[in-house]
Amino acid sequence: MKPTGKVAALVVAITAFAVLPVFLKSYGVYLCTLFCVTLMATYGLNLTVGYAGQMSLGQAAFYGIGAYIAATALKAGIPFFVILPLAAIVCFAVGLALGFPALRVQHHYLAFATLGFNVLVFLMMRNEEKLTGGTFGISGIPRPTLFGLSLDGVLPFFWFTLFFTVLLISLLWWLLRSPWGRAFAALRDNPIRAESLGVNITAYTLLAFAIGAACAGIAGVFFAALVQFVEPAPFHFSASLMMLLAVIVGGSGRFFGPVLGTVVIVLLPEWLRFMQNWYLAVFGFAIVALMIWLPGGLLSIPEKFARKEGAK
Repeated sequence: MKPTGKVAALVVAITAFAVLPVFLKSYGVYLCTLFCVTLMATYGLNLTVGYAGQMSLGQAAFYGIGAYIAATALKAGIPFFVILPLAAIVCFAVGLALGFPALRVQHHYLAFATLGFNVLVFLMMRNEEKLTGGTFGISGIPRPTLFGLSLDGVLPFFWFTLFFTVLLISLLWWLLRSPWGRAFAALRDNPIRAESLGVNITAYTLLAFAIGAACAGIAGVFFAALVQFVEPAPFHFSASLMMLLAVIVGGSGRFFGPVLGTVVIVLLPEWLRFMQNWYLAVFGFAIVALMIWLPGGLLSIPEKFARKEGAK
């Protein structure tokens, strides 16, 4: 397909998704909005895992940091458009602070370091009641306004979230086609060769990790405004595992991989709820089958068929 055809198909897909919630009930609109919010976080993780080639299990911690910043600041009356860059900057800075010592170890060692960070942040959220409300959480979080118009309705807030999701993904698209993005890809494919070509491995890996953390922080701000109640449970390390699963199932290092992966972790469990007590077992079996038959993710299906056709 020609580039213009791909752009046209992408515009049609986004437009169709924007119109879809008009025909859904409130819970369906909520799921579509949650899909957009989770997509922001998984795209950031794809930058770290898929392009910089580093394994992270701490994305939910940054997601939670962004959510708690939004919860406390929105209740204090601080404007949403001040909170959004603030959460991104804080998570970027925390990502740098964590990444600088953690990236001295790589791959599964880094995974354990980020997992420990996620557990630490979760325990702070649960135990520091004066700051976070503990297990009681923070309730009554107001939604933002846009040019004086309230976004309390489920549809206006969905369209607002979708716009910023597309904007964030577009910025990442630009980044990955810049010289920085080519350096990230070089790190993933062959770090030794990248270093021999003058790529500062530590700096670029740290940058990818911090940008991924900032994306999760932005997602956390939208999550807090969506649910209007923040407590520690959504930011457990199991949420980081699900985000990592989304990246791998969709296709790690493939730009649109997180879209399919997020569909799997957010929407597939809901579609399987008609199976009642069996739906989690079927969901787990489906994930295992995908990992066995499609280790390159769902977006590797065309390549797999192409190889079969070429072998004939």
